[in-house]
Amino acid sequence: MVANATISDATISPMSDTSPRHYIRTNPYRLVHDVYVLLDYGDRLILDRFKLSSTQFRVLNLLKTDPGQRLTQLSDRVLRSKSQLTRIIDALETKGLIQRIGDQGDRRAQLIVLTKAGKAMQDQANREHADSLAARFGVLDQAEQKDLVALLDKLRHGMANYLELE
Repeated sequence: MVANATISDATISPMSDTSPRHYIRTNPYRLVHDVYVLLDYGDRLILDRFKLSSTQFRVLNLLKTDPGQRLTQLSDRVLRSKSQLTRIIDALETKGLIQRIGDQGDRRAQLIVLTKAGKAMQDQANREHADSLAARFGVLDQAEQKDLVALLDKLRHGMANYLELE
């Protein structure tokens, strides 16, 4: 606080508010966490229509942009253990959305690819997800969205470096 501030200035200063609500509104971790929870909930509302989990949706999107990936690659990209990813892949395969094919470069390995049904579902789910995101982020104007993206990208890179993921 400024040295010349009066008592009345200090009582109305946001920094003097120690209530739990003030803490939640001003703590970056809590704000990011709360936004994540709301984004996740909104995503689940959309993905439930397709009977997909958010991780299954992520796997379908990864396979669309980079087809023919090994389980180890996918596991690293979705930050799940190989055993967790195997269960996810099994469920997607049971739904007819992906298939395993032999890797011509290594006969011991299998590649995971989207089926025609998987591509169709991924396309439709992405359209509905994009519409939902546009509505949810519509509270911010273009300039605010651009600023948010820049800040979040900086935060993501800093965290990835700290966690030695980059």
